This record gives sequence, structure tokens and C-alpha cells, in this order.
Amino acid sequence: MTGEPIVVVLDDPAALADEAAGRVAAAARETVAAQGRFAVALSGGTTPRALFERLAGPPWRHEVPWSRAEVFWGDERWVPPDHPESNYRMARAALLDPVGIPPERVHRIAGEAADPAAAAAAYEAEIARVLGGVPGERPPVFDLVLLGMGADGHTASLFPGTAALAERRRWVVANAVPGLGTHRITLTLPILNRAARVLFLVAGADKAATLREVLEGPVDPQRLPAQAVRPEAGHLVWLVDRAAAAALTSSSIGIPTS
Repeated sequence: MTGEPIVVVLDDPAALADEAAGRVAAAARETVAAQGRFAVALSGGTTPRALFERLAGPPWRHEVPWSRAEVFWGDERWVPPDHPESNYRMARAALLDPVGIPPERVHRIAGEAADPAAAAAAYEAEIARVLGGVPGERPPVFDLVLLGMGADGHTASLFPGTAALAERRRWVVANAVPGLGTHRITLTLPILNRAARVLFLVAGADKAATLREVLEGPVDPQRLPAQAVRPEAGHLVWLVDRAAAAALTSSSIGIPTS
């Protein structure tokens, strides 16, 4: 694999969530069979919530080896874990608690930390403890990373023009986001691009123009950070609904619409 994206267009957000659930389940089963565990980095937002709810219900609930999963996050807001905007809180309610993932296999980012940089360093150390590697050196491999894309082209908490886009050694950083007036804690491109599988989930007409720029326009990751996610040796798949795909040309669609 070269990191070239495959784009799959689904009818609507519900069909997108169904397709994503099948792909997550297949990746989990395949990886556990091969290596005994499945390391996944979750994303936040509305579209992933629908996916998590699918995974927590039939048939996927009983087809994914949840007891062998190691669950991480691609990013987190600088908020406590019980805050309404917490990515951890959303995933816990929609997926983790319903399927009973063992607490010791759930590795959340400490968004409540007084110092977001310290929280980033601690999360980097936790990734190294569980998945191996030495922080600041070549990152370990996530078996699957789930990502979304904002209407501004950001992914995880890699926002346009922010310092985290230039990071080449750290796996996790605190990223100041002036447009939001806060910090976010995010995985960086070095570790995202080591993933065995990256699955983008994008839904909604408000994403259509940006999605076309990301997939078909000039490469400018400082303006469109999602363009910078290109796994070194892994699969890169974009699952998008018809509304988000409305501006794409056929040349950018790697698999016929379904």
C-alpha cells in the first residue's frame, strides 16, 4: 500500500455507519487472529457516535473481540472526562460501557489536566507502555485509526496553520487552536501515518467543498491538514455520504458508489 486513498460513497449517514461498523469489525477480527490484540484510536463527533452505537448493537456487538481491544483516542478537548464535549465521555456512553470493554484496556487522554502539555507527554508514555516504542523515536503502529474531517479541513485536532502540523518527533502534543481560544491534545502526523489502517468518516453537505479540495485539489496541508494523513504502509479509506461527496469527480472515487 502507498497511502493513496480509496473513497467509498454511501447513500446517507446511516449507511455510512453500517459500512464503517463492518470494516471495524473485520479489522478487529483479522488483527486479533494475527497478533492477539487490536489497537484502535477513536475519534469524536456526531458521525463516529453513530458508528459506536452500531458497534454496540447487533450483530457487531458479538462479532468484535472487545476483550482484546486496546482503546485510545486520536484527540481530546481540554475538558474533564464528564464534560459534554469530552470525546471520551461520548465514546464511553455510546460504545465502551455497552460492550463492556475492560477498564484496563481503555486509555483515555487526561483532558482535565492543569497543563495540556503534561497531559500530552503522559499520553505518549501510555502509548509506549502499551504498544511499545520510545517516545520521540519511531512510533508504534495502531491497527486502526478512525478520523473525521471538519469543514475547515482539520482532522483529529490538527487545525489549519497550527504548530502541531510541523511536529516530526512527538507522537502526542498539546496544540494551541487560536480560532477556538483553547488547547487540544492530539496525535501527530508521525504516529497517524504509521497506522495499518486509517478510516475517515465524513458526512454532510457542509463538508462537500472541502472534501473535494482535500481529495482533488493542490496539496496544501497547512491549509487542509487532512491531506497530510497518508499512511506509510497502510490502507487509507474515506467513507463519505452522498451529500459530502456531491462535489467530487469520478476520478477521485476509488470504489463505485454503493
